[in-house]
Amino acid sequence: MKKQLFSFAFVALLGAASATSAVAQQAQLSPTSVMVGGQAMLPSKNIVANAVNSADHTTLVAAVKAAGLVETLQGKGPFTVFAPVNDAFENLPAGTVETLLKPENKATLTKVLTYHVVAGNMTADKIMAAIKAGKGKASFKTVSGGTLTAMMNGPKNVVLIDEAGNVASISTYDVLQSNGVIHVLDKVLMPK
Repeated sequence: MKKQLFSFAFVALLGAASATSAVAQQAQLSPTSVMVGGQAMLPSKNIVANAVNSADHTTLVAAVKAAGLVETLQGKGPFTVFAPVNDAFENLPAGTVETLLKPENKATLTKVLTYHVVAGNMTADKIMAAIKAGKGKASFKTVSGGTLTAMMNGPKNVVLIDEAGNVASISTYDVLQSNGVIHVLDKVLMPK
């Protein structure tokens, strides 16, 4: 009986040590990873490699593929991507996503998607510093050539305003990537 208890305790100890080791190893591999869409976004991976793992960004990934932007967003960068979640696309007027995904609308889709991308590595601290320097507002030129306006909504919440006046909140900040940073948005932004 003592021998069985000892064996059981030893196996339990090994299991706990193994689990602790796995957690420590995970922390060691990705100390700055952020969970998005149920998956760890690893800073060692590029924007596309991480985005395809997020259950919250399947519509965005499909749109990026349809627009032919995968290779671009896998490039060196750095890029700042304001990434709308699936719900943001679902809240667009009925038929908008389906229309944008049609091959004949590739140019419009590309413009909408690149409107969510700013050249450079704009972390939350940099965005907030720009807002402060701009006395409450900061403007960012997007890859599409449009402008996004950033403002504070409370002490720690940045909102983005598109050229149509729509407001999107950043729900997750500073998802670091090997070629930039992603900020998760609750709405799709639209250029003029």
